[in-house]
Order: sequence, then structure tokens, then C-alpha cells
Amino acid sequence: MAFKSLKLIFALVLVFAMSASLATSRKLPDSSMVERHDQWMSQYGRVYKDEVEKSKRYKIFKENVEYIDAFNKVGTKSYKLGINAFADLTNKEFQASRNGYKLPHECSSNTLFRYENVSAVPSTVDWRKKGAVTPVKDQGQCGCCWAFSAVAAMEGITQLSTGKLISLSEQELVDCDVKGEDQGCEGGLMDDAFQFIINNKGLTTESNYPYQGTDGSCQKSKSSNSAAKITGFEDVPANSESALEKAVANQPVSVAIDASGMDFQFYSSGVFTGSCDTQLDHGVTAVGYGKAEDGTKYWLVKNSWGTSWGENGYIRMQKDIDAKEGLCGIAMQASYPTATATA
Repeated sequence: MAFKSLKLIFALVLVFAMSASLATSRKLPDSSMVERHDQWMSQYGRVYKDEVEKSKRYKIFKENVEYIDAFNKVGTKSYKLGINAFADLTNKEFQASRNGYKLPHECSSNTLFRYENVSAVPSTVDWRKKGAVTPVKDQGQCGCCWAFSAVAAMEGITQLSTGKLISLSEQELVDCDVKGEDQGCEGGLMDDAFQFIINNKGLTTESNYPYQGTDGSCQKSKSSNSAAKITGFEDVPANSESALEKAVANQPVSVAIDASGMDFQFYSSGVFTGSCDTQLDHGVTAVGYGKAEDGTKYWLVKNSWGTSWGENGYIRMQKDIDAKEGLCGIAMQASYPTATATA
């Protein structure tokens, strides 16, 4: 009888041990993910208000990381995804905080395109190498991509016209350009920003009117202290990558794209060839073009999501695709400022 009891006890111990082992094996991958989340929080200085918020963000982080890992494991695309500063945001949250381009109510009547008759363009262009591009900036949780796009294009033409690369103020546009379509962190248009700069007789420097990442009251004393001016702007003929190439060959150009997809949110490197729509929602700046080692042509695009995103803040987007709008609609609403002069 005692022997049978011992056997029963042994069997129960064995069952409990196996159950514990299975439970541990189930927890190990999740524990690893918890560690990755903790490391990510430390890397990006992320702090949550309480455990409920942390649990919610961890779940989103886990789903995003699993998507990124699965994508990279397949390895059939010409680009990679990465765990960046946006890894604890859902795609909808990401779009709401980072994309702020407004589609114009009507097409511009501006028909002048000064590069129309350009017959030859270089095979590659990179305005960074020619000193016409300031370091990558970060718009933060403010949907004013339109201001960063317009400012980057203006910084480029200012350097090309004056020889001086000056970091100009996005915050001035956010605070002061609010009487029309442009509404600070709630979105705007690059063309409207150019028109404001013309009417305002210029734009001041970043150092004089630094970026805050929130809507503020217009500081007129700072706004009146212009460091660079433009006298006009022109739209690139819509739905023509060849026209856009002519423009970018001559100066950095503001472009609007559809940046709503998860692959765009977590783009890390390579030539982006992912699927995207043409519902334009984000303003960026085309600062060049070229060809990758595998022969894929690309647009070199400066973003305003900081240097931890993409290739140190840039993305290479596939160029000369079959669709007339270009990948993600890059050729649909392009424009550039003209005739700058030292203020």
C-alpha cells in the first residue's frame, strides 16, 4: 500500500514538474520580449504614467516587433524594417501625431514651371553633398510636417542663391501662419507656407525662433527679424516623375506623399518599394535621386521624424515606377520656392 502511495506521489510530482516546465517554456519568449521592451524604453527615454499604460503599450510594442521580425525574416524586399521610436504606437496613433499634410481644396493656378525645357539632368543628385541641406530635424508629436517640408526647400534655395546654409524657423510658421489652411500642429500645405513667407517678407532663423513642437502665439518681434526671403514659388507639373526629376536636379523640392502604412512607420534601410496609397498625408523634401547597387532607381527624401527613423532620418523611395503618380503619390503635389535673396 505504501509502495502504491509512493508511486502516486512520484507521478504527481512528475506531472507538476512537466506542467511547470511547459509553463516556463511558454513564458520564455514573452520574457525575452519584455526585456526588449525594457531596453527600448531605456534607449528612447520612454516613461509611462502607470502600469496600466505600460501594459497597453507593451502589447502594442509586442505586436509591432513581431510584424517587423516576420517581415525581415522573409527577406524578399529591397528594404528593411526596424524597431524605432514609434514602436509602441498603433499605426493610427502614429498617423495622427506625425502626418499633417492637408490636401488642397482646389488645384493651384500656378502654371509656370521654369525647368520645363531642361533637356539634360545628372544621373544622380544629392544636395547634401553640395551643402544645401541642414541636419535632419524632428517635428515631435505635432502634425506640422508641412512646415518642415517648406522650410527645408527654402533652406536649399537660400544656400544655392546666397552660398549660406541657414537653419530656418518652422515654429514661426506653426505660430504665425494660421489665417488660412495652415493650422500649426493640426496640419497645413507647403504652398500656403511659401505664400505666407512671401507676404511676411521672409523667415527668421531656427536659433532666433526655436522649435517647440506645440502650437503657440505668434512672436511678432522675432517673426519680423527675417534671415532669408523668397519672392515666389512654383508647382511641378502633377503626375510626372520626369518633371519632378528636372526640378530636383536644380534644387530641393517639397513633396507630399502617402506615409500611412506600417512599413513606412518602421522603415529602416534600403530602397522602399512597399505598397502605399496616394491619399497624400505627409509633407517631406526630395533632396536628390540616384540608383542602388541592384539598379533600382530611387528618390532621396529628407523626413522630419528625427535621425532614429530610416537611414539617419532619410528614406530612399523607388523612382520611375509605372504609376504616373509615383510611389506613394510623390509626383502629385510637388512645389519649390524661387528667387531668394539675403534678407
